Amino acid sequence: MRHHSQETAPSLYVQAAKDAFRKLDPRVLVRNPVMFVVAVGCVFTTASFFSRVVTGADAGFSGQISLWLWFTVLFANFAEALAEGRGKAQADTLRSARTDTVAHRLLSDGTVETVSASELAPGDRVVVEAGDMIPADGTVVEGVAAVDESAITGESAPVIRESGGDRSAVTGGTTVLSDRIVVNVTQEPGKSFLDRMIALVEGAERQKTPNEIALNILLAGLTLIFMLVVVTLKPLGLYHGINIDMVVLVALLVCLIPTTISGLLAAIGIAGMDRLLQRNVLALSGRAVEAAGDVDVLLLDKTGTITLGNRMASAFLPLPGVNIDEMMQAACLASSGDETPEGRSIVELGNTLGVSLNGVPQDVVSVPFTAETRMSGVDAAGEQLRKGATDSVLQWVHSLGLPERREELKALVDPVAREGGTPLVVASSTRGVLGVIQLKDVVKPGMRDRFDRIRAMGIKTVMITGDNRLTAQAIAAEAGVDDFLAEAKPEDKLQLILDLQKEGRLVAMSGDGTNDAPALAKSDVGLVMNTGTQAAREAGNMIDLDSDPTKLIEIVEIGKQLLITRGALTTFSLANDVAKYFAIIPALFMAALPELGVLNVMHLSTPQSAILSAVIFNALIIILLIPLALKGVRYRPRSTASVLRGNLLVYGLGGVIAPFIGIKLIDIVISAVGLV
Repeated sequence: MRHHSQETAPSLYVQAAKDAFRKLDPRVLVRNPVMFVVAVGCVFTTASFFSRVVTGADAGFSGQISLWLWFTVLFANFAEALAEGRGKAQADTLRSARTDTVAHRLLSDGTVETVSASELAPGDRVVVEAGDMIPADGTVVEGVAAVDESAITGESAPVIRESGGDRSAVTGGTTVLSDRIVVNVTQEPGKSFLDRMIALVEGAERQKTPNEIALNILLAGLTLIFMLVVVTLKPLGLYHGINIDMVVLVALLVCLIPTTISGLLAAIGIAGMDRLLQRNVLALSGRAVEAAGDVDVLLLDKTGTITLGNRMASAFLPLPGVNIDEMMQAACLASSGDETPEGRSIVELGNTLGVSLNGVPQDVVSVPFTAETRMSGVDAAGEQLRKGATDSVLQWVHSLGLPERREELKALVDPVAREGGTPLVVASSTRGVLGVIQLKDVVKPGMRDRFDRIRAMGIKTVMITGDNRLTAQAIAAEAGVDDFLAEAKPEDKLQLILDLQKEGRLVAMSGDGTNDAPALAKSDVGLVMNTGTQAAREAGNMIDLDSDPTKLIEIVEIGKQLLITRGALTTFSLANDVAKYFAIIPALFMAALPELGVLNVMHLSTPQSAILSAVIFNALIIILLIPLALKGVRYRPRSTASVLRGNLLVYGLGGVIAPFIGIKLIDIVISAVGLV
């Protein structure tokens, strides 16, 4: 999916040309009021042409006007079809990954039956082994496996999916590479993540954004005003003794109404979503892309977003008088049966520092962690070893009648907590408290630089975590965020977003866990990691297939680029009308009102040449601006006032000057070849 060679594929242009004709269907055209008016004008001028042919009147001028008006509609349809075509090419790639997969459904008695994936329903459990394709979206409820998600993300590197935690969601159409997992199906038939992606990238569910709707209303209003203006020109001409041809009035109307931006508006929106898809971000609505351009507060979940997600052992801290080698040996032995990432990291750190568990007795019994004891460890020959939360381990030591050494332990525990780490106390049933293992959240590389870039955009960053305030403060300082919310429960995250929105702020949030779902649903832009839980993926309005939370920087840039592009082309389109006014109005009335000759600044050859040149320019400018609509105006971090000045200078002034040059050149060519 990451490769987009289809952008320049000739077949894409051929298909877009075919689709441009299909979009002449009035039921499709009526969605764009301005282009619908142009299409009605096409029908009128075409009827006028055939009427003149039948009566033997001169039909050449009306025929040329009719032809170029049809081109105007077709070029606008082509722009939209080309933007949609890139999404459809993506959908074809995805559709090839969707097959009627065989599923091994687990029955209540423990037996397995083979069924079609289309027969699966929410709540079913399926067994997926190495080499099998996951038949449906769901959650891993048993086991751990490496999964190839290249069909979805385009990345060849496998990812780990395991039961429990925030990496349990799996997607139908991906392949298990190793081991065996049991998946609880969460999707309804025909509504899988892959189905939703196909529908979205095809543009079938692309809804107009509020900004786009408002702009459509403005364009429709301008069209209505110009229609009234043009209608009044007929009696005005008769008053001055000029019988203005209705074909000329239609041509004038099409040139004055904002056809350029109307023809490109849909392409701009679709292209914005496509640019996100090129960066492996699936936007579930056009509204989300637009909102991203106006975001001024960014909330990020700490675990798995700012940090790597698992606490890793970083140091062994023995109590005074305790041999560090004995303490490390006890810590590693207590963790030997702990298969959590934290437990494995303790053993790995011990191995790095020279601790060996080869001589450990074979009769060691592992004691798993429980929510009640908040400890884990082992029972070895004549000795029990435990590691866990400070209070729990001290209570265990006290129950054995051993000295707790609270003050000395506090001197080790407090600095660890202040630095943002998690202290695990290690104790022995024969030797008492031995020391502290320091676990530390590892901040992802390059986070500080990325947050500096976000800050340069005028966006405030807030880290959200369930950790205590000391830990949160240390991680926030290391990562470089502006603020943090510690000891946050799901309702706290939600309340923070509501408070910010009441202040008139637009809020983006990045998260991956079930506890993030309410906040993701409420935020203006909810970016969900593809590794996240099913609940999180359902709640957000954007899914990052690469699971890189800092992708929000690019998302904001693309959102701003979409808004700037729309503003630039709207400015250009409206400025165009000024030049076309100077081309056509003098041509209509100069014979009866010679004083209007002062407005004929382009000195066009004849009235008919002036009108035809303006109509041709009006059609060609749409096709010339398609690359800009699809690529977007380049975004650079700067103030709104600076953006407005740039728009007016480049696209406003350019929109006035370009038609003067273009219409004059077309007039010269028309006159040279004798078209009129």
